[in-house]
Amino acid sequence: MNHPAFASNHVAVVTGAASGIGLAAARRFAGLGMNVVLADLPGERLDMAARETAALSPHGPDSVAAIPTDVASIESLQALERDVVARFGRVHVLMNNAGIPGSAMFGAQEAWEKVLAVNLWGVVNGSRIFAPGMIAHGQTGLIINTGSKQGITTPPGDPAYNVTKAGVKAFTEALQHELRNTPGCRITAHLLIPGFVYTALTAQGRTEKPEGAWTPQETVDFMMQSLENDDFYILCPDNDVERATDEKRILWAAGDIIENRPPLSRWHPDYADAFKAFLTKDRPKIC
Repeated sequence: MNHPAFASNHVAVVTGAASGIGLAAARRFAGLGMNVVLADLPGERLDMAARETAALSPHGPDSVAAIPTDVASIESLQALERDVVARFGRVHVLMNNAGIPGSAMFGAQEAWEKVLAVNLWGVVNGSRIFAPGMIAHGQTGLIINTGSKQGITTPPGDPAYNVTKAGVKAFTEALQHELRNTPGCRITAHLLIPGFVYTALTAQGRTEKPEGAWTPQETVDFMMQSLENDDFYILCPDNDVERATDEKRILWAAGDIIENRPPLSRWHPDYADAFKAFLTKDRPKIC
């Protein structure tokens, strides 16, 4: 049984919906009979995604809309919300999923600004623009924000991406706290934390899915089950890393502060053996 927000004829809005996890989610929502809005940059990729999604809807093509949107622009997100309400009425599911990689610590300023604008401000503004109307209609609903394990363990390699995904985690936690303390509110927020998923964002020139990666569909399957269980942190495994290992990596990262180790000690040569040993131990219980 799905979460009640996914009822037939309810409305779902998905950003970054032209490919990857966003498209897999839009297709799933349409198959459940929801009215679905796919929001992404304009072009044939978005149009094709909408056609594929509409083909799965029991209500026909009028129940699916592609609305070109640049989540880096607050004006574009405001226009998206107005258009969705005008077409379909009240929104029940908002999935702020759009995201891009691409930065170096002392690389181009433009790259940093673009990643922050899409990955962080797109989520913050999308939530702030849609949430008041979702709260006001009084029906059950969900705001799902796509984070990343890189926003928790912050591995070296793409610092702007890590900063944004750490920000998405902090923002979504604060959002859920606000929602649960709002009288009469029936909207909840949830943090999707994908594992290794084979998408255009992670392909890096590969044309076939690596064995260790999940498909976007598998990720959405896990998300739907987690939402049915009312999980806030939707920590996805993949074919390489099971949850127990993820938990230990997260604990080790937090331990850098508690143990006063160097930052990112998991990748520090002086702590490599200690980290390997930590992985072999039972996870300590947290009181």
